[in-house]
Amino acid sequence: MIDSAKIELRNLSVKDYKELKISMVESYGSLAEEYWSEKEIKNLIKKFPEGQFCIIIDEKIAGCALSIIVDYHKYDDNHTYEQITGGENFSTHTKNGDVLYGIDVFIHPEYRGMRLGRRLYEARKELCEQLNLKSIIFGGRIPNYAKYAAELTPKQYIEKVKIKEIHDPVLSFQLSNDFHVKKVIKGYLAGDHESKEFATLMEWNNIYYTKPDKLILTPKTVVRLGLVQWQMRLFKDFEALVSQIEFFVDAVSDYQSDFILFPELFNAPLMAEYNHLNEAEAIRSLASYTDKLLETFVDFAITYNINIITGSMPQIIGEHMYNVGYLCRRDGSYERYEKLHITPAEASAWGMKGGSKLQTMDTDCGKIGILICYDVEFPEASRILADEGMNILFVPFMTDTQNGYSRVRLCAQSRAVENECYVAIAGSVGNLPKVNNMDIQYAQSAVFTPSDFSFPVNGIKAEATPNTESTLLVDVDLDLLKELHAFGSVRNLTDRRKDLYSLKKKNPKNT
Repeated sequence: MIDSAKIELRNLSVKDYKELKISMVESYGSLAEEYWSEKEIKNLIKKFPEGQFCIIIDEKIAGCALSIIVDYHKYDDNHTYEQITGGENFSTHTKNGDVLYGIDVFIHPEYRGMRLGRRLYEARKELCEQLNLKSIIFGGRIPNYAKYAAELTPKQYIEKVKIKEIHDPVLSFQLSNDFHVKKVIKGYLAGDHESKEFATLMEWNNIYYTKPDKLILTPKTVVRLGLVQWQMRLFKDFEALVSQIEFFVDAVSDYQSDFILFPELFNAPLMAEYNHLNEAEAIRSLASYTDKLLETFVDFAITYNINIITGSMPQIIGEHMYNVGYLCRRDGSYERYEKLHITPAEASAWGMKGGSKLQTMDTDCGKIGILICYDVEFPEASRILADEGMNILFVPFMTDTQNGYSRVRLCAQSRAVENECYVAIAGSVGNLPKVNNMDIQYAQSAVFTPSDFSFPVNGIKAEATPNTESTLLVDVDLDLLKELHAFGSVRNLTDRRKDLYSLKKKNPKNT
């Protein structure tokens, strides 16, 4: 075993050439006569010093990775090695390119099995991200193909390597390091008889790449959420309710939050005035305040520079009663969302009807989804939103018992895991003795995460004290979701068996 303290990863220098040549000759095998000349290495280092890496062990070069930057749209995927490198002068290299192109990587035979190749690939990936390049591309040899060429096409050979029925020392390693096969190229490297002169065009995509002309308006990557755990209390009038709303908006915006989330039917205290009516008539009377509340929230969103998710409110459309809410953006625009699934109690007591609007909403912090309470217990709805690019799912809810709350909470946590997104839930607490069907509340507002190494081990980013009026301020990192989608321990979205099942959203009816 080599002492890890003696392993050094650094940029290659011209002074390394003597050791580099020895390592190249011993590493190249059948291509030993094709090693790089000192002139070529000097030229490469002069043009792009930060792109040349080596690993030093006991003053010997144990491995090396060489690369250039190319403007890839100038070349099609059928290029040869000679065309893409520009010969010994590396004339194709340009600092204004968009792809880091790997032109060589090797590990000295004495040091193979130490995962040094992985270190070199990781160094390349870091460089690609630092330089804001779109991807890493290179032509990979398939040195074991000659053994199977009589019975397998290159495509068949690659498929068998992918499912580990065949081991290829080069391709198997590249696949295990998150590269994918972009294309098979014939005649890529002249004289590569082991590969029958075939090569796999390999690619690793930089998930952080941003086109330069979009840098100014790029969405935020760290988003601050403000959740209101609302105390149900009697208000003397509409203005008193609005005053309490503004208190929370003001407080949360003082912390530069990007969003504030209110609970489902938070305005229920206004029904106390109509408690002499039956339950269906009382909630229809409550619906008369919805338009005024929307105007108030739109004004607050602009004034306090915060995106407001208004929880939910009853709204009469035509002859039917719906449970709706609004995303009020800080630019003054707004958009309605609807509760899709109505509980038996809501249908029997209030005559509520389920809506049909299911879609993500664009914000200055990326795409979000909003599902009201019971909706989060139906996994199909959130999966459709995830397929539309949702990063954060907001769930305003109202539950009267701990049983009901547990259903919402456990399902919300499941949605975070299976859709690889953040889920924020906010509910009401306390008692409301003078409003029929709304007398008790139970809630513990929280923000849930996927379950992987970059997130809390229990999938809980933060949670409020149960049954106590409060706010919860939480930062969520959207870049962690990108890493999860691409490199997670498991990948729930990409690993779905779409050959066995599918999920499709139907055209909604107008409501």
